[in-house]
Amino acid sequence: MEYIDAHAHMISRTADDYEAMALTGCIAVCEPAFEHAWHRQSIGGFLDYFRRLTDAEPRRAARFGIRHFAWLCLSPRRAEDRELALAIVARIPRFLERPNVLGIGETGLYRGTRNELETFRDHVDLAIDHDQLLLVRTPQLEAKLRGTRLIVETLASDGRVIPERVLIDHVEEHTIGMVLQQGFWAGITLHPHATASPQRAIDMIERFGPDRICVASGCDGGPSTATAVAHFALAMRRRGHPDTLIRRIVYENPAAFLGQSPRFQIGHPPDRKPRRRPADRHDEASEPVAAGHGG
Repeated sequence: MEYIDAHAHMISRTADDYEAMALTGCIAVCEPAFEHAWHRQSIGGFLDYFRRLTDAEPRRAARFGIRHFAWLCLSPRRAEDRELALAIVARIPRFLERPNVLGIGETGLYRGTRNELETFRDHVDLAIDHDQLLLVRTPQLEAKLRGTRLIVETLASDGRVIPERVLIDHVEEHTIGMVLQQGFWAGITLHPHATASPQRAIDMIERFGPDRICVASGCDGGPSTATAVAHFALAMRRRGHPDTLIRRIVYENPAAFLGQSPRFQIGHPPDRKPRRRPADRHDEASEPVAAGHGG
């Protein structure tokens, strides 16, 4: 069965993972910007990362017949640093016209501090000003409920935000209801060590129904499974659910949300040959982050 992995950090994965995903039916993967274990030390480091997401990685995915799409932002893990946040947000617009960019994400909250919230609002403004979709991460563990509530309240109180153009990710049993109730899309991450196993994801779908719900592997450089969406589909079959419902969750729902971006085209990926892009201005490419930004 064909599927779309709506959230996967593929720059942390190998070519073998792309091959396994292709063999199990993946036709498109969406990669949000995030923070690696090692913090980037300069503005140029972030610009290079955005270039890789919008140029090199789509070519790597195309070798396996998979479309690669990207989301851009400053990760909430670095959002406490307001100076850095403002610098990165100011530079994102130059990348928004790249052919694989779907919107702003995964912005959101990490611990739910005041500075994080301000940076989150900066990203919401950026998405609205440039008519972009919005992918929002919710905190993990003990900050999950409070952080999700704060995100939902912030978005719901902003009259400019169109709920159906927002996907709030990493929902769990105690947060999915408030997300769906406000008209947002809900993302369930099939990452058993951090969010939900396939069985828990199925439980949520059986309880809340399939409308405006997507599942994704969330695979990254830590313990995770690149083919988690295919494992979820198998678990759905074992639970007795029909293929029509499975296809709705793993293909039709993400296609409906992501298809709001005119760049989300999932025909055969083009043969993208390596080519050099004009470098950004030298002073910005080598611009260091201010003292204290080493992380």
